[in-house]
Amino acid sequence: MKMLTAIINKEDTGSVCRALTEAGFSFTKLATTGGFLMSGNTTLLIGVADDKVDAVIDAMASKCCRRTEIVPATASYGVTMANSYPLEVTVGGAIIFVTDVVRFEKL
Repeated sequence: MKMLTAIINKEDTGSVCRALTEAGFSFTKLATTGGFLMSGNTTLLIGVADDKVDAVIDAMASKCCRRTEIVPATASYGVTMANSYPLEVTVGGAIIFVTDVVRFEKL
């Protein structure tokens, strides 16, 4: 068994959750905040059999898209307002950690 921890952009949350549900996967959804832009993310915890990992990733990959946003430099670098300038950053996509589950119990 594997545990997938997927961090996705809040704008992709609805479509990713629908895709996983339609594919028959259960998950736990947590509201989280990223450290770089301090913006909202969603973290999904998904426990699946080893042979289902690729199916979960495929379902998420079709719904997570990268995009660019313009943000003030002060949002990420702590520069004073006098020195601030717009900064283009890439957001979206997904970060997925796949870890082995040593023990699983459903009570």
